[in-house]
Amino acid sequence: MNTSTKFRLGLLGFTAAVALAGCFGADNVASPGEGVLVGGGTSSSSSSSSSSSSGAADSCPTGLANVGVVAGLRNCQLPSKITGNLVLKNLPGVVYSISGRVAVGDDLGADPTAPLAGSSGILTVEPGVRVFGSGGLDYLIIQRGSQIFAEGTATNPVIFTSRASIEGTTTLESDGQWGGLVIAGRAPTNICPTGVTPPNVGCNAGQIEGTNAFYGGNSVADNSGTLKYVRIMHSGFEVLPGNELNGITFAGVGNGTKVEYVQVHNSSDDGMEMFGGTVNLKHIVLTGNSDDSLDTDTGYRGNIQFLIVKQSQTRGDRLFEMSCAGNAAYCSHPVISNATLIRRSSVASNGLEINSGTDLTLVNSVITNTATASTFGIRITGATTETAAPTFHSVYMGGFATAFATTNNTAALFNAGTNNTSAGTITLADFVNGANETAVPVRAVSTLNSLTNATSVNGVANGNFFTTVDYIGAVKNASDTWYAGWTCGLTAGSTC
Repeated sequence: MNTSTKFRLGLLGFTAAVALAGCFGADNVASPGEGVLVGGGTSSSSSSSSSSSSGAADSCPTGLANVGVVAGLRNCQLPSKITGNLVLKNLPGVVYSISGRVAVGDDLGADPTAPLAGSSGILTVEPGVRVFGSGGLDYLIIQRGSQIFAEGTATNPVIFTSRASIEGTTTLESDGQWGGLVIAGRAPTNICPTGVTPPNVGCNAGQIEGTNAFYGGNSVADNSGTLKYVRIMHSGFEVLPGNELNGITFAGVGNGTKVEYVQVHNSSDDGMEMFGGTVNLKHIVLTGNSDDSLDTDTGYRGNIQFLIVKQSQTRGDRLFEMSCAGNAAYCSHPVISNATLIRRSSVASNGLEINSGTDLTLVNSVITNTATASTFGIRITGATTETAAPTFHSVYMGGFATAFATTNNTAALFNAGTNNTSAGTITLADFVNGANETAVPVRAVSTLNSLTNATSVNGVANGNFFTTVDYIGAVKNASDTWYAGWTCGLTAGSTC
């Protein structure tokens, strides 16, 4: 995604946001609370249903619209706005769908102590539930002050996908068949009005691309719920040129939100995009996405560990694009350990693109290129990015014809780290470490945990987010199977 385009889009909504706040003011609507899980409650609607002889349930739970049968399953459509508690139960003969923009709650604004008028919502999704959209403008958005609790299991994940996927007509290359998942929170961003320096509750006028929703605030530990053992498939849609929905868009999402064991597969835009916020991610799989696999912007300061990125052989731009549109006083600082990043795309592009002041910390990771069409393994651009000095330790890279761009001391910054290799011989068995990756000395993650504690680079002392490891990359060996059972299209013979 072009950085200048995102910056313009982020500023579009400032005047509207101020007007909205003036109209509604504050009231006594409760926020779900920062850093406190309040979901998993019961639904006020009935969840009972019986199955017809065709296999489809005869009816839908109360509060959901019965809109017919899809692939032999009763199609129960969510309302356009969810307030209170709604639980999507795993019922025999039932599949759930969204039509158009489905919002969980009203936007309650940036300040949890003085919320805007409206109602919050909690959407709970049980293991094994499938939710689909039929077209590009069908998407699910969790508004500021509301939450989603989509919690599957390793053998029974929650799946958000397209109608074609439910009908079994998708192919290996199917993407862009519905919108995607958007989560808006109250955590810090750097999209601020003139004269306001981030982090600040006043930095909340960012408008999420592809939507009319706002994000941001100054609540580092803001809690938008939980995504665990969740798969997002065949999503992403260009609403307007340069204005797209991603697989998952995290916009101002706080680190009270739990995101682990989540896959985005075949998004037509980015796999995951982070606009500001402090949300942390663990055990993430990004496969077959058509633009950047991981995209960060507008002051994202979060931690990520155990990340597999595997591009399609026919499409895909960069593995990472890391930008920092907005106020340069609060630039993006992603901290990442144990990533395995596999560039396979036939599209000529870079592996990692780090620009506009982003201060990436990348350790214990593997970067490889198996495609003939590539430019640079890593490109750092912009004087502010060079000054920020992205940091690399125990990074093993190979397969790129040219490892580094000549811009802004890219090679020098990489080589300044410890135990880095820029032209190694990759011995991965797909994404599982081989002998050469195993031989790389490990950077102690205690340095990352102490970094976040000592300097609060991510806005809060995170304690021990990073799990101690004795290997680089996302997958240690053949016995390390954290990705198995709940993902698709990742291993040989695994289809979606």
